[in-house]
Amino acid sequence: MSSHFDIFGLAPSVDVDVKALEASYRKKSLELHPDRNPNARVEAASNTASLNEAFKVLKDPIRRAFYLLKLSGVDLEREESGPQGRNLGLPMEFLEQILDQREALDEAKQRKDPVGARRMGESIRQQMDQAMALANQALRDGQVEVAKEQLSRVRYYQRFLEEVEAIEEAVA
Repeated sequence: MSSHFDIFGLAPSVDVDVKALEASYRKKSLELHPDRNPNARVEAASNTASLNEAFKVLKDPIRRAFYLLKLSGVDLEREESGPQGRNLGLPMEFLEQILDQREALDEAKQRKDPVGARRMGESIRQQMDQAMALANQALRDGQVEVAKEQLSRVRYYQRFLEEVEAIEEAVA
């Protein structure tokens, strides 16, 4: 089975030239389009679906990092639902901090305070950016366990930011 990187002829890396990826995607989309392959429509549709999925993953730096981790043998999606649950070996200090932040977010939600929620979200976004930078460097260096921990943090931050967004939408 080929990887998403193989589909585009790229070496697996956190560093992808997104503009070149987009150009390659457009070219391959035209080549694989079912109308250009009338004798192999089912295959063309399947190849197009694979191309679309690969593009969606590789153009997004967060999805790309999670995918690279998966290629390294660590599937955080599967591990989160596994017997250890969601903490994935994260330090207790981090988990306590997240719990405190979620409680503060719940309070902002009850007060219908989107400004406070947005402020918390900005802080979490900075922490997420820092964790992504550390994860990307770890992936570049082949440090799978470090990348796993940092991307596990990113997953918590993403969920937090989704809740912030829901609060802002509910009040708007």
